Amino acid sequence: MKTRQLTMDAMLAAMCAVLGYFSLTLANLKFTFEGLPVHIGALLFGPVDGLAIGTVGTAISQLLRYGVTATTVLWILPYALCGALVGWYARRERFSLSTRQTVGAVVAGELLSTLLNTGALYIDSHIYGYYTPTFITGVLGLRLAICVGKAVVYGLVLPGVLSPVRRLFRGQKSVGGV
Repeated sequence: MKTRQLTMDAMLAAMCAVLGYFSLTLANLKFTFEGLPVHIGALLFGPVDGLAIGTVGTAISQLLRYGVTATTVLWILPYALCGALVGWYARRERFSLSTRQTVGAVVAGELLSTLLNTGALYIDSHIYGYYTPTFITGVLGLRLAICVGKAVVYGLVLPGVLSPVRRLFRGQKSVGGV
């Protein structure tokens, strides 16, 4: 792995951690932009980098905000798998995605993340005794709508963000397709 790529992964993981730490939480709705650096890394470098950025960034924000709990891993997993999925698709398409493909990949990744976060919330609420059926299902539609809306905006903005970053990495053979 080239030094620039490793440095970029570290910066994106740090951005993910900061954005996750400073998220806005209302009841069981979390408003955050922590997925954006995960998507950037995954679309630039592929599934391993997306997984690493999502894992490290989310782990840091979870540990800083909540410490270690019985469900910490469940809260880290969504953006880790989101990064892996989006990165896998980007690599499959040889890192040459149209705006439509980018939107589709990011929407799929965010939906996966939201569904896994909902599962983590369900398990966490049972373990710590705050579960009610409407707590999970009552706002699921709103959670999914926010997820898709945010993902569409990400997907539309990311091609313009990635283009200049790709130019920085041009000429480095180890960077997957960039």
